[in-house]
Amino acid sequence: MRSQSIFKLIVLLGLLSGINAFSQIQIHVNTSKPVAPVQPTMWGIFFEDINLAADGGIYAELVKNRSFEFFQPLMGWKIMKPDTTTGVTILNRSETNPDNPRFARISVASGEPSFGLSNEGFRGMGIKKGVTYHFSVFAKQKADSKLRMRIELVNPPGEVIGSTSMVPQSESWKRCEVSFSATATEQKARLNIWFEGEGSLDLDMISLFPDDTWKNRPGGLRADLVQLLADLKPGFIRFPGGCVVEGRELETRYQWKKTIGNTEDRKLIVNRWNTEFKRRETPDYFQSFGLGFYEYFQLSEDLIAEPLPILSCGMACQYNTAELVPLDQLDPYIQDALDLVEFANGTSDSKWGKIRTQMGHPEPFNLKMIGVGNEQWGNQYIERYKIFAKAIAEKYPSIKIISSAGPAPNGTNFDYASSELKKLNAQIVDEHYYSKPEWFLENATRYDNYDRNSYKIFAGEYAAHGAKTGIPESHNHWKCALSEAAFMTGLERNAAVVQLCSYAPLFAHVDGWQWTPDLIWFDNLRSYGTVNYFVQKLFSNNKGTEVLPMLRANKPMTGQDGLYGSATYDQNSHEIILKLVNSKGEPQSVNVALDGTSKLSRNGTIITLQSDDLTTFNSIEHPTVLTPVENKLIIKGKTVDQVLAPYSFTVIKIKQY
Repeated sequence: MRSQSIFKLIVLLGLLSGINAFSQIQIHVNTSKPVAPVQPTMWGIFFEDINLAADGGIYAELVKNRSFEFFQPLMGWKIMKPDTTTGVTILNRSETNPDNPRFARISVASGEPSFGLSNEGFRGMGIKKGVTYHFSVFAKQKADSKLRMRIELVNPPGEVIGSTSMVPQSESWKRCEVSFSATATEQKARLNIWFEGEGSLDLDMISLFPDDTWKNRPGGLRADLVQLLADLKPGFIRFPGGCVVEGRELETRYQWKKTIGNTEDRKLIVNRWNTEFKRRETPDYFQSFGLGFYEYFQLSEDLIAEPLPILSCGMACQYNTAELVPLDQLDPYIQDALDLVEFANGTSDSKWGKIRTQMGHPEPFNLKMIGVGNEQWGNQYIERYKIFAKAIAEKYPSIKIISSAGPAPNGTNFDYASSELKKLNAQIVDEHYYSKPEWFLENATRYDNYDRNSYKIFAGEYAAHGAKTGIPESHNHWKCALSEAAFMTGLERNAAVVQLCSYAPLFAHVDGWQWTPDLIWFDNLRSYGTVNYFVQKLFSNNKGTEVLPMLRANKPMTGQDGLYGSATYDQNSHEIILKLVNSKGEPQSVNVALDGTSKLSRNGTIITLQSDDLTTFNSIEHPTVLTPVENKLIIKGKTVDQVLAPYSFTVIKIKQY
């Protein structure tokens, strides 16, 4: 704030003296000659279940290992008051229920004290005072068994902050539910279940959900996290990853058909990020698939974003096992892709469209794009991609296919993939870049010379890294976000080539992350957008519909004197939108001439994201250290005079009549 006050004082002194405080840089924007359309999908979201993004994150389930399917069946659970005969036994019914084989049998003998199980949740349970919580369980007990369940939420000292009870009475598996309200707010609560009386009781799918989910859907998503996504106004959502698509080995790849239908029938698997980083091992990281493909499609629809599912191409992660499906055994993988299109778009009387209808969505999801593989490389990928592309195009010619150029933006593997995909007339190619901030500043011209008649670009994963990945020091610093803003002006300027873009990763739990930096951070109760988030939001919320040429000395603004820029026009709001990045540590005065325009409104809007300190970052305790500041801007004639603050990203909007 001090730097902004000094900056305003400098400008005021310049105005009072009748001259500009700085020598002005002349910029021209030709509003009458748009050069390319901006796709509605230009700025979107990449979701991957890393950093507890799904279970323990956006999926609002509070119970960890609710069906006892972790490698250690009681991981996340603690036995309370164990006794020689009173206790819990884990049974396996794999022959009759292979997708959810385990369940717990609770036994309490006559005259013995009550027995309890306590669940720790995902680094604790975030509980809010006054909110209703829905406890449910699949249970059965014989008629001569008389066990009663007492359910409690407790804080770390053990004080009860909400309780209820139930008595399951069915002799066959039946879902039982009871609701109660919390009497206090607690970041690290636990769920205790006491079994009182005598007898034997079988339990499975022990679950606890808050009432205040997104759109108040039972068993739904955490509302504050979805709202942060909604505020981005994304053009698409890419899901479910990421490396989780591939799996460490083929057995643990993401299989969409196992993530739909009743939640109790979805087969849990270990998460790809369970023990990937030795310094950040998370042995309790599994995927319950309560957030599955139906929910991803539903979320896309809620956010008015195009769904972009990515499917396994028969290659496990090449950084790990690099397992391959032989080409002559690829048919089941291809059929999964074809069936997914039917699930999303098929009529209610089709095989997979019928399942979608039964789940509550008779209308199609209008899927338009599908990705083949995550970030595979080499000839093994290209030969598999060709088979997928041929099969999808033959049956669903309107579906656009996303292919991969590998995990890096250059090098032998990238060059090979780019060359081969160009020969194959690929439609959209996914390029990834994680690098230092300097790389992003230097590569704002990356797409200036890409072939306009070749494939289009999906900037599917990118983030500036101020330090090594996976260490606490790799914060979401302003230096990284500012360099991303500069790079993004180059993406926007080249919208003729670049059609989809998404920062990665999206989410991270402050107590359960594996990878840094990330766009949105959260704990069990709170969440916040990083400075990078606000850069993404400013681009996405001020997208425009067509690119306008922005030139300085007849050249694009790609870092000359530390200045970067792009311009668009929005046909819906009739606004000229200017985006300007000053990457230098000193103010710079610009004069933007809006050539070819008709009448302009005298009242414009200026939004600034700025800090003199490049190490500034938001945090869970201080979430608004750096956020955009919006003010009115008076327009005189057909030019915009503005002093750009040091280390700033500025968006200017002017209505045209």
